[in-house]
Amino acid sequence: MSLEIPEDYIEFLHWVKERTESFWSKNPETSEDDFVCEDWIYGAKWIGLTQEEIDAIEEEYQITFSPEHRAFLNILHTIDRKEVIEYTDSFEDDAEVKFNHRPFFYNWKKDTEEIKEAMEWPYRTIFEDVTGSNKVWLKSWGSVRPKSDEDKEKIFSEWFKKTPKLLPITSHRSVVCDLVSKQEPVLSIWGSDIIVYGWNMRHYLLNELKEHLDLFELVYDKEDDEWYHEFVKELGEINISEYEQSKTKDIPLWKEMILYWSSGWSSFGKEYPNPNNDVLIPIVKSFVPEDEEEEDTQKTFNSF
Repeated sequence: MSLEIPEDYIEFLHWVKERTESFWSKNPETSEDDFVCEDWIYGAKWIGLTQEEIDAIEEEYQITFSPEHRAFLNILHTIDRKEVIEYTDSFEDDAEVKFNHRPFFYNWKKDTEEIKEAMEWPYRTIFEDVTGSNKVWLKSWGSVRPKSDEDKEKIFSEWFKKTPKLLPITSHRSVVCDLVSKQEPVLSIWGSDIIVYGWNMRHYLLNELKEHLDLFELVYDKEDDEWYHEFVKELGEINISEYEQSKTKDIPLWKEMILYWSSGWSSFGKEYPNPNNDVLIPIVKSFVPEDEEEEDTQKTFNSF
């Protein structure tokens, strides 16, 4: 299957809108297509914002969207429904079933509580890694790590204030809004474990929405005598191009944090150690303060 993904950003956003809504329009219970959407998103539509609405949101939250982010909000923004997640607080048979309504992309007009939490997420969860079992400490913070959490937070807080603003998009994904350098990579942040999920909004949306954009194709394996699916070659070519360009890129202050764990090494032209997984390579730190003896142990992922 050959596919032309628009390079012009505005044209690309309209392409995303048309292609995703087309994919969501096919009933997953009756469609004979190889790939179909999940039941909950069947029939979904995007809800864009007017320029006046975007201006009002900037005023309400005291933020400034970049031109690229504004265009995304104007044409796409969010969809007209949320995914309903069922859960219980325990594994008891009679445990009460509860429901959580999860945004697909944040609705800046309605998801006030979720957006506020998402804005607080990076500071709170990264600092938990600074003071918790992961003992995160960047080289730029000094060779000596303070003993008290209060002193650690003073240094961390000063560093965080200088980092480019993060604006939430969905879940724990946030766009770096650097209006000075005009860079807009999207980061996926889980405490100090941070990766570049897209070097710009176009790259990010292709990665985030690849299933919804129906960017799969069936490939027959003669040796195994079976069909399997893989992403279209155009997506792979874009990812390779962005990876090559990332070798010369920087994200002020955030770059050091991204490269702190080896899990972030697919960014900035660095590859994750042993990508073929022949031998298990633990996720380890790139810096340990000189005044402390610390084993090079694997990161303990926080549940937050």
